[in-house]
Amino acid sequence: MKKLIVLTIFICLTTTSKAQINEIGLILGGSNYIGDIGPEYYINPSNFMGGIIYKWNMNPRIAFRGTFTYADISADDADATNNARKQRGIRFTNNIKELAVGVEFNYFDYNIDDFKKSHTPYILVELAAFNYKVVKNETGPKQYDYENKTSFAIPFGIGYKTKIFTDFAIALELRARYTFEDDLDYNNDKIESLTFGNPNSNDWYMLTGISIVYTFGRPPCYATPY
Repeated sequence: MKKLIVLTIFICLTTTSKAQINEIGLILGGSNYIGDIGPEYYINPSNFMGGIIYKWNMNPRIAFRGTFTYADISADDADATNNARKQRGIRFTNNIKELAVGVEFNYFDYNIDDFKKSHTPYILVELAAFNYKVVKNETGPKQYDYENKTSFAIPFGIGYKTKIFTDFAIALELRARYTFEDDLDYNNDKIESLTFGNPNSNDWYMLTGISIVYTFGRPPCYATPY
């Protein structure tokens, strides 16, 4: 019995010393909108984006995560890649506050405590709710009342993460958001001055950034008695 207890303790210490399951940190980078105004580049991080992130590593291949992100978005037809938009001359600014939950799937086993497993590319699948401003009504020529609106997006992304020192890791990731809305740019088919573009094409926004996380916490040891 004493030998069994000693063996169990040894297994617990060995197992828990090789994995940390929690990560918390910050994301900083750029954002861009894709829609009916301005350039049509999908990756163009020309606005500020920042947020916080938490991850729970279920195993070396799968991590559940939650993020809160603030992102500015803007576009100007003066920067468009086609002449029709340049001649139209519309521009806008807005901001997005997003809460997303999802799963990271690591391409390789990931364990910050093991040098050989301390880096991997990954793919990201999420669900996101976001809040932004829309035009409520027109009060005068090019003068509007605004209100907040909450909607949902289908997010996905890719990234690469690696340990930098001790219990800190860094990741570079690109997150794409397909929305079910066409009014991130204040498009409004009930207001003539704000009716433009393709009504059958919804808006996107992209988040490109670097996250720095601190890893902590050990998994519990489970032993089966004989």
